[in-house]
Parts: sequence; structure tokens; C-alpha cells
Amino acid sequence: MPSPLRNCYDYLIKQSEGPYASVVLFAIAFAESSFFPIPPDVLLLPMALANRERAYRYALICTLGSVIGGLLGYAIGAFFFATFGQWIIDTYNMASAFQRFHDEFNEWGVWIILAKGFTPIPFKLVTIASGVAQLNIVAFVLAAIATRSARFYLVAFLAKKFGAPIKNFVERYLPWVLLGILAAIIFGFWLVLG
Repeated sequence: MPSPLRNCYDYLIKQSEGPYASVVLFAIAFAESSFFPIPPDVLLLPMALANRERAYRYALICTLGSVIGGLLGYAIGAFFFATFGQWIIDTYNMASAFQRFHDEFNEWGVWIILAKGFTPIPFKLVTIASGVAQLNIVAFVLAAIATRSARFYLVAFLAKKFGAPIKNFVERYLPWVLLGILAAIIFGFWLVLG
């Protein structure tokens, strides 16, 4: 009897060929950069494994969604921090981490985006802090493009180059792979909150 995890994975693989797969991928990348806790890599990897010829296209969709969503996060920090931005920070219990990032932005600026945007640290924290710090918008966009494209194109490259062995590994050890992804997300939050 198939497990719920296996059913979910099989569903994602099947949907990666569907007419709305790219839209859903874009939406998740957009939302993760401003308010949603789950990174788009969770969908990018199965889609790239299912259709390796489109792996780089999927990476581009993730990059565009993430950068445009990052602009929303920036706007939340710059214009709506007292209301919506503070609610997001409080919801994820990241007040002290946010203050630390804000201070780092004042000192390091764009370098923080380049360093943190590639890691499992929640990108919404970076985008909102960039807006609060009033980081130059052009520098913000360029840094976001650089770091997010590096991350998503790396996933796409690995899926394209080593697709069959990776897909076999993922399918054979699916619960452990998903546990590892969950651990990476938790680790990202721990780095921020620790």
C-alpha cells in the first residue's frame, strides 16, 4: 500500500507535466520570498527530475518568482512594516533575528543578500529587512537575481546532469529525503532564531 508521502511525490511528478505546473512553481517562489515558509526547491526538484529538458526553464521561473516576490517583501519592509511586516516577523518568531539582520544590512548591505539568499535561511527575512533598511532598490534586485538564480540553477543543473541516479535515490529513500528537506528548512529557521 503506497504511503501518503509516495502519493504526494507521484502527484508532483505527474503534475510537472500539467498545464499549471509552471504557474504553481512561480506562485510558490513568489510567496516564499515575502510571506510563505516553504521554499520552492520542494517543487523545483521533482519537476526538474520529471522533465530534465525543462530543468533550466523551471529554474528561470523560480528565479523570476522569487525576485518579484522579493520586491513584495521589500515593499512590506519599506512601507508596511508597522502592520503586515511586523505580523510576518512575529508569526515566524523572528524578532531578534530580524533586528540582527537589520543591523547587518546597515553595515554590509548587498553582501548580506548575496550571502543569505543562497542558504536555507528564509528569504522573506532578507527581503523585508532590505526594505526596512531602505537598501538601494536596484542593488537589491541585482543581488536577488544573482543569489536566487545561483541557487535554483544549481538545483536544475544537478537534476539535469544526474537526473536518473538522483530520481532513483529520491524514489528509493523518499521519506528520508523529505526528512532531510524538512531538516534544512528547520536549520534555516534555527540559524535565524539561534
